[in-house]
Amino acid sequence: MAWIRYPVYFLTIAFVTWAITQFELASPGGLKLHILMSETDVYGTSEFSPVEMIQAIILLACCGIMAWVAHYCPSQRPLAILFGGMALTFLIRELDYFLDRYIIDNLWQVLVVIVASLVIAYTYRHVRRLQIALARIWPSPGLTLLFAGAVIHFAFVWIVGHEPLWQSILGEHYLRVTKLAVEEFIELIGYFLWMTGTVEYAFQAPAIAYREPQPAARRRREQRRHDREGRF
Repeated sequence: MAWIRYPVYFLTIAFVTWAITQFELASPGGLKLHILMSETDVYGTSEFSPVEMIQAIILLACCGIMAWVAHYCPSQRPLAILFGGMALTFLIRELDYFLDRYIIDNLWQVLVVIVASLVIAYTYRHVRRLQIALARIWPSPGLTLLFAGAVIHFAFVWIVGHEPLWQSILGEHYLRVTKLAVEEFIELIGYFLWMTGTVEYAFQAPAIAYREPQPAARRRREQRRHDREGRF
């Protein structure tokens, strides 16, 4: 089935990217990457952009898929909860503007701390099960894609989205919308990788949920070989 899934991933990502670019070309400014919310707003926001909405939908889907894996694959539950919790924190971070503006200021930080604390506590409590789940599924394309998406967000986006960097590069020609456009599209790439990794993980988890970890399997084979040799 992998030979079907990967072309589907490629076509989906290519179509969404093409649709976004065509939408902006057909309606300049339609992506709303830099909106000033008031006369005193200096920085502006990109939170109303269709790109941001697509990112939120992708993360919501990732949370749902990881919840499914955690429910139907008990042996992979610690790993699925860990990745699902990361996706949920990403989602809360993407919705920070709306949470702060329309509910309570700084609410998103509180929610991130709560979710992260619960995930860390659960992971620490089930660290042995987490190690076994990881041993059963590693290496796998799904985890590799999830790792690549995490690297983009935790390292690359933070560096590229650093405003003083853009001000230093562009000097007097600096425009905040340029920085926001690059940052949002790089984030979208990372979320596409995260979504692809999540789907691959969901396909692999049921098939190998009860696979014996490789170190244990190797010890069993060696023990059986030793037992056979001891008979003669």
